[in-house]
Amino acid sequence: MIDQIHWLGHGSFVIQGSPLIYINPWRILRTDQPADVILVSHDHYDRCSLADINKLRGDQTRIIGNERVAQEIPGCTVLLPWQSIAVDRVCIKAVPAYDPSDPRPAAKDSGLGFVISANYYDIYYAGDTGVIPEMASIHPDIAILPIDGRGTLSPQQAAEVTDQMRPRWVIPCNWSLSSSGANKVDAALFQREVGSKSEVVLLTPDR
Repeated sequence: MIDQIHWLGHGSFVIQGSPLIYINPWRILRTDQPADVILVSHDHYDRCSLADINKLRGDQTRIIGNERVAQEIPGCTVLLPWQSIAVDRVCIKAVPAYDPSDPRPAAKDSGLGFVISANYYDIYYAGDTGVIPEMASIHPDIAILPIDGRGTLSPQQAAEVTDQMRPRWVIPCNWSLSSSGANKVDAALFQREVGSKSEVVLLTPDR
């Protein structure tokens, strides 16, 4: 299953298979094969990019997000935290994702993560989140965690979350090979902090 997950850069991923699932497409190339499912974690421009979604959207594409995303994207299916939806043989569960240091009352409702259950594997896409208590109930086979520390997990915090969840594989995201924001140094730090607790998979953006 790990071989079916491709990083498109930043927080954008595609999970190959049936259904074909994209997560937060951003700055992607147009494709001849429409997505079956597009998951949108929140309404920020680099997650909820209507131009990129339209490159992937076909007549049968299911777009899934929260209420804020649905205000931006016509035809979006709304999931609340802990609600699930079945698409073919895949189960997609929305889970909370938020910055616990944000004092605004609406902060906890600002975004979603997703647990995607496919082919007997649970894939946890954390979304833009810090360390939150809701993570204690999530024990995936594969975890995709941000490490940029911009309202999200730092490399050290992501390693702590990995230690708590103990996935077989963990994929860091929200970093790049450039020097802006989180970079390969942060990814190497995360890998060192995780150690042998899980297998860290450092993907190269597939564009």
